Amino acid sequence: MGVAGINALDLARQLIRRPSVTPEDAGALGILEETLTKIGFRCHRLRFQEDGTPDVDNLYARYGDGAPNFCFAGHTDVVPVGDQDAWSVDPFAAELADGMLIGRGASDMKSAIAAFASAAEAFIAAQSKDFGGSISLLITGDEEGPAINGTVKVLDWLASQGESLDACVVGEPTNPEHLGDMIKIGRRGSLTGRLKVVGLQGHIAYPHLADNPVPRLLAALTALNDRVLDTGNAHFQASNLEVTTIDCGNPATNVIPAAVNATFNIRFNTEQSAAALTAWIEEVCERKAGQHELRIDHGSDPFLTEPGAFTDLVAAAVQSVTGRPVELSTTGGTSDARFIKDYCPVVEFGLVGQTMHKVDERCRVDDIDALAKIYQSVLERYFQR
Repeated sequence: MGVAGINALDLARQLIRRPSVTPEDAGALGILEETLTKIGFRCHRLRFQEDGTPDVDNLYARYGDGAPNFCFAGHTDVVPVGDQDAWSVDPFAAELADGMLIGRGASDMKSAIAAFASAAEAFIAAQSKDFGGSISLLITGDEEGPAINGTVKVLDWLASQGESLDACVVGEPTNPEHLGDMIKIGRRGSLTGRLKVVGLQGHIAYPHLADNPVPRLLAALTALNDRVLDTGNAHFQASNLEVTTIDCGNPATNVIPAAVNATFNIRFNTEQSAAALTAWIEEVCERKAGQHELRIDHGSDPFLTEPGAFTDLVAAAVQSVTGRPVELSTTGGTSDARFIKDYCPVVEFGLVGQTMHKVDERCRVDDIDALAKIYQSVLERYFQR
């Protein structure tokens, strides 16, 4: 726990009680801004917009003016609750039961934000003199959504203001089972393909008068799916392509459809590039799909923070509190670390992620306190270097 009023559990409960389902803020950032302002952070509320997307509120807060600037990044937005009747409690009541904090955002990731605020306060209070740098928080309301008006635009704003980041921890829930299991030091990239194969509608009893696009789509998808992209490398698991939907909207059993659509996604490691994968997909579709339309969306590139001084520092902080050996990993989906890695070294460490996005999302109360101690240890070790 911190001093002078920032109790990580209490702050986490206050944040959870704000139903900040993307893109709504519902007052969550205001609670955090008020808390940080009281301990000397200069706060900037940043609202960004873009045609065709919802406006989003973000927060950048900084304590100190000097370098280096250690940043904690995260998000106050949460995913929808789903079937509210399936929850054992009100998902936005932040109930405590059996040593657990239950609520949407408990693990992903309002408790981590509260833990960092508590850790920053405790670290600042313990300094008898200037600690030789700055501490900042970059908090978005657009991580669970399209991620257009969030972290990426805050980073652009920071650059325009002459602000720089020197190291960053993102508070995503990285641990599979126990606090201290895993630090994420990178992520695979993401590429999505949307393929429409065009044919000619007709009666199935007269196939010579029609052109069925389904076999050509299946041929293209089979060729894409059958290729082993790679077997991974020292830091990344293998790249994989998964077909996520096939649809032609045809309710009739005696009609050859006019067109059929499919969507697939590739999670790719550093053995691949978006350009090379795109060229391969286009070649396969030209060869197998016949008349078709293809759209490829490049979501993100893979990245890696090479194991070294910074990852060792964070790992040592984790082990000092949990006593557990910690794994450096690149597993999982994407996060806003994919944007931050262009500005400074970044790793991810937060709570246990078993219940994120699920009904009765929860985290251990004791883990919130331990996480605050870990974040405080990270700050102490970073500024003692």
